[in-house]
Amino acid sequence: MSAEQEHPKKAFGWAARDSSGVLSPFNFSRRETGEKDVTFKVAYCGICHSDLHLIKNELESTEWGASTYPLVPGHEIVGVVTEVGSKVEKFKVGDKVGVGCMVGSCHSCDNCANNLENYCPRWIPTFGGKYHDGTTTYGGYSDIMVADEHFVVNIPDNLPLDGAAPLLCAGITTYSPLRYFGLDKPGMHVGVAGLGGLGHVAVKFAKAMGVKVTVISTSPGKEEEAIKHLHADSFLVSRDEDQMQAAMGTMDGIIDTVSANHPLLPYIDLLKSHGKLVMVGAPDKRPELPVFPLLMGRKIVAGSCIGGMKETQEMIDFAAKHNVTADIEVIPIDYVNTAMERLAKTDVRYRFVIDIGNTLKPSS
Repeated sequence: MSAEQEHPKKAFGWAARDSSGVLSPFNFSRRETGEKDVTFKVAYCGICHSDLHLIKNELESTEWGASTYPLVPGHEIVGVVTEVGSKVEKFKVGDKVGVGCMVGSCHSCDNCANNLENYCPRWIPTFGGKYHDGTTTYGGYSDIMVADEHFVVNIPDNLPLDGAAPLLCAGITTYSPLRYFGLDKPGMHVGVAGLGGLGHVAVKFAKAMGVKVTVISTSPGKEEEAIKHLHADSFLVSRDEDQMQAAMGTMDGIIDTVSANHPLLPYIDLLKSHGKLVMVGAPDKRPELPVFPLLMGRKIVAGSCIGGMKETQEMIDFAAKHNVTADIEVIPIDYVNTAMERLAKTDVRYRFVIDIGNTLKPSS
């Protein structure tokens, strides 16, 4: 019998019961606070596009696998600590904390040993997964969260919780490749393809690192937003052949946040020799990879997925130091189904965040 079954904590949230995509109130239980656990009252939870995919079971054919129901989404979770286990060392009651995309890993593989828990073969997703004892993981569309302290990050006091929540997914997803692939050096020229939930944060981090940033988009109407609001240095319409031709061979790297199916060759052509195209969006069809343009410039097409816990804390601290937050629309929990419909139409600038603390009420 698991600890959750022996001493359950009453919890409530909103869950999908099937692939219709409709969320509704849901009573469930969290495990009791273990000796290495942190329990916190959830204040805000961001809505990620993967939440929408998973509640509709749209990722069954991918590495995610089939969704299991009832499913409580949410992996951009922030709040205030209410209880800590007897062996917790990093947190105390009253601390502002967050939990991102994972709540467990094996702690014994090479990836875990190198602070890359995100690449552990036995990593445990924050919702829709299974703990090692077989119990279900439930996400942040809920009143409380219990997690091993290893997978909890400290949120500095000067970082607003609502604007910080999306950094736990969108933030680390873009910060990590900028750092790992060396695209964080002042004076470098980095392209950001796609100006959505991931892309706008990528622009902010790159600018904070002192990098010259060009936003690449299919939408000419986003130019003013990119330049005036996000302070990108330039803007390219990817469907404008003249603009793309003029920018060929000018970029040290590109962070490709586009999740729609799209050709890679136009982006590869923008790279200098030794340039890097890093995929962080997840198109549902395999893209064609033109090899010859890679050979002729020793160019790289790579992928990157979130970051380990050490790097996630580093990202949050960097964000606090440089005042980087996501641009958000805060919503009440009972608006969540409408928000999902709008998200499917990309009708959000740039991330929905649910005000859990003030609007989530227990169901009878």
